[in-house]
Amino acid sequence: MELSLPQQKELLRLARKTIADSCRQGLPPGTPEGDFPPIFYEQRATFVTLQKQENLRGCIGSLQVRRTLIEDIIHNAFAAAFRDSRFQPVSAAELNEIDIEISILSPLSEMNISSEDDLLQQLIPGQDGLVIENSFYRATFLPQVWEQLPTAQQFLQHLKQKAGISPDIWPDDMRCSRYTCFKFQEK
Repeated sequence: MELSLPQQKELLRLARKTIADSCRQGLPPGTPEGDFPPIFYEQRATFVTLQKQENLRGCIGSLQVRRTLIEDIIHNAFAAAFRDSRFQPVSAAELNEIDIEISILSPLSEMNISSEDDLLQQLIPGQDGLVIENSFYRATFLPQVWEQLPTAQQFLQHLKQKAGISPDIWPDDMRCSRYTCFKFQEK
C-alpha cells in the first residue's frame, strides 16, 4: 500500500489528535468525522509505535484485518498510548515529546518451514516482519526491528524471548508467518 504525503500527514494528525483528546477527556476515541479519501476506508491491519527521545514509549497493533485503515490507526494510537502494559499511560505533559510512527501491514503469508535453521535461511533481513506462534506462544517483530537486530539469528532469538520461548527450544508445532509494511512517521 502506498499513501501520498498529504494522506500520511493526515493519518499522523489523526493519531496525534486521538492521543491528545484522550489525555484531556480520559475516554477512548470515537469514530473520526470528516471527509476522508476512499483509501482510508480500506480494510487494513496497522501498528502504531510511539517513541520518546528515540526510546520506545508504546507499540500496539493488529496482525489481522478487523477494521478500516482509519479506524485501526485510531484504535491502535489510543492503545499504544494508554494500554501498552509495558508503560505508564502517556500524559498530557509529555505529548510534545512523543513521536508517532504508523506501519500498514501486508497480509500475513504463512511460511513453509521444517526447522529453526530453515526459518533462518528464509528470512529476509530488513524486509520481513515475522510472527511466530504455536499452542502456547505468539509474538511478532515489525520489519523495522531489523535496525536494532540486524542478523536473522539475533532477530529470531529476541523474538523467541519476547514470546517466552527458551533460546534453545524450537517447538514441534511452531508456525511462522511473514509480512511487510509501509511505514511513515512524523518528521
